[in-house]
Amino acid sequence: MMWYYNGKEYNPVELDPKKVYGFVYIITNLETHKKYIGKKLFFFKGFKSVNKKRKRILKDSDWREYYGSSNALQKDIDTLGKDSFCREILHICGSKSECSYLEMYEQITRQAIILDEYYNDQIRVRVTRVQLTKYRKQLL
Repeated sequence: MMWYYNGKEYNPVELDPKKVYGFVYIITNLETHKKYIGKKLFFFKGFKSVNKKRKRILKDSDWREYYGSSNALQKDIDTLGKDSFCREILHICGSKSECSYLEMYEQITRQAIILDEYYNDQIRVRVTRVQLTKYRKQLL
């Protein structure tokens, strides 16, 4: 099952970590129309040994196969199968802070932890003004 962005399948040939860092998404159960809002990073930080020295690297995350972190959502996916769900990217983000802010924004504006039509059961975020200064014009 693919990710969709702006109504089209999203499958970038190459991701540049200097331009994109992650995304905010919504997964919809096509049978019950229950939804889940979350964020996923395109890359994980890791280390690689080069000439007996540790070098910091970015590795691709599991974003292509990812289906959210909600236990209730995972239970429904196991029961109904992946074909019963639609995965849509709402925002492509340039930093982890931007992802966190936009995930929180979508969860709050859609009332994801209040309404029963969402799998979300908590909102956890830590973002500072300084981290978002670069993105302020885009976010307002």
